[in-house]
Amino acid sequence: LVPGSNPIYGLNTLGGALAFTTKSGLTAPGTEVKLTAGSFGRKRADVSYGSKSEDGWHRFISATAFDEKGWREHSSGSLGNVFAKIGKSQGDVNWDLSLLVARSKILGNALTPDRDYGAHGDSAPSAHMYQRNFRSVYTYPDQTENQLNMLTFNLQRMLDADTELASTTYLRHSARKASSGDVEFDAVHNSTNAIMNYNTTWQTSYGTSLNLTKLMGKHQLTTGASIDASRMRYGASAKDDCPIDSSRGVQDVGCDPEAATAGVTGKSYAVGLYASDTWNVAGNTYLTSAARFNHARVSNTITGQANESFSYNSLNPSFGVSQKLTTNVTLFGNLGQSNRVPTVIELGCADPLNPCALPIGLQADPYLKQVIARTLETGLRWNISADSGVSVAVYRTENKDDILFRAASIAGRGYFSNFSRTRHQGFDLSGFTKVNQFDLRASYSYLNATYQADGTLFGGERTIAVAPGTRIAGLPAHTVKLHADWRATQKILIGASVIATSKLVTQGNEDGQIGEDGHTTTRNASVRGYTLLNLNANYAAQKGLDYFVRVNNVLNRRFETYGLMGQSLFDQNGNDQSGTTINRFIAPGAPRSFMVGLRYRY
Repeated sequence: LVPGSNPIYGLNTLGGALAFTTKSGLTAPGTEVKLTAGSFGRKRADVSYGSKSEDGWHRFISATAFDEKGWREHSSGSLGNVFAKIGKSQGDVNWDLSLLVARSKILGNALTPDRDYGAHGDSAPSAHMYQRNFRSVYTYPDQTENQLNMLTFNLQRMLDADTELASTTYLRHSARKASSGDVEFDAVHNSTNAIMNYNTTWQTSYGTSLNLTKLMGKHQLTTGASIDASRMRYGASAKDDCPIDSSRGVQDVGCDPEAATAGVTGKSYAVGLYASDTWNVAGNTYLTSAARFNHARVSNTITGQANESFSYNSLNPSFGVSQKLTTNVTLFGNLGQSNRVPTVIELGCADPLNPCALPIGLQADPYLKQVIARTLETGLRWNISADSGVSVAVYRTENKDDILFRAASIAGRGYFSNFSRTRHQGFDLSGFTKVNQFDLRASYSYLNATYQADGTLFGGERTIAVAPGTRIAGLPAHTVKLHADWRATQKILIGASVIATSKLVTQGNEDGQIGEDGHTTTRNASVRGYTLLNLNANYAAQKGLDYFVRVNNVLNRRFETYGLMGQSLFDQNGNDQSGTTINRFIAPGAPRSFMVGLRYRY
């Protein structure tokens, strides 16, 4: 994890970047089989095989199959993927070619109402569907099918003892098909209208990067270039007046004929040029400077409209310093900037005079500014001993021209636009130690995520006014994680972890109000924090064979991970109430679950 706005990794690294290397026959030789079964009908199998030859050839293949019924009603899911890599490492040249093929089908029914505030939001809150049945879903189905095929080629060549040339080239094709059963209130006929919404996205992306790294005395220099391009196609359609059964399941038969509601094709490309230098100023002092120039162009054509194209340029610098105060204590600081450009869909819904109800409708596509993020971070790493250490980091990220979905004058619709400034600041504290047979780890994070300008947000049935200092919804201020492993015997390992978060601001309640435009009530509708206990154990039966068990949410706590204000057409028992009431909708967390399995390596 590379935290902060690091420009070297390209576009979209506003909060950081993940750099990782997949397994190969060089790093993971042998065969491994892992079988898992657990609560809610969960079944999973992971199999992998890797090998290498004396002549430098290596190969690796792995596969995963997963299926479960889900702990909520109508929420099953399944997935499968295969990953294969072949390559050769010989002399000064290393190369590999990998292929990933993945498929999934998920019934991901989302938020459900848990607290009812009456028709206008001014009634005393009462329990709603979630409180009566925590497994309930609002409406269904909500099915998403994903397909991904990706081919990647990596090449490293040592030109001399101090110079390396590296290249990565990829081709990726993905498709997503979604269908959802939704409801809306028909005020004209005073009835509930059930709708089946469908949308499909196809995208093909490809690109290559080339970088040269050279050691020159006290300097490590890296220069490089990248080019990425993509083409996408999005289409949406709907069937009105569909039947809905007593369990709020929308049927896709007996509806009005399917009609297209949106369509867009688009393409984009991005070119990046970058350079960095790590300079060993003195024995214990390192300075790092870097810069990247990004040029991007995004164009799209909405069905029935003319093509629109927009270009974006940004020069993103970064500076860092690290100083070893002692052999075990290092002080560091970083300042960086990165950017992201609007997506085709964001540009397709950016006109306040032609709002849309995403992801169903796309209208005009005026210009949106790119988002610029600047991060300042400083911290300390203290390696107390081989078994103990402490780190602390303090940071602030300022986002300029953030892209938000905002309110329109037409109820239930909105548009994307730039919000002048948002801020994420806080600090992270972590530590680890070993005491006899115990390995202990702990971390604490404080996050203050706020809007830093006056503006309005889209909040369901009303416009929400925010000011500098208004907290952003869905992000806890405090997060604590504790973990302990106990080596009970040579073969038995027992572990426990605790995760705790503070309360969340509910989306649509950022200003402390609920209700409708012109009729609001001051009310705190935040989502409570939670504390969870998880346990795990591992038994090494013999060389290469392990049995394991895991219990999540041991105390079976009922908890929620997100909140959104909205209108419900159903009463607390899930029956049509021929009208709407204002509710807090929540994302429920999973109840207690058990998982057992075995891992065999040879």
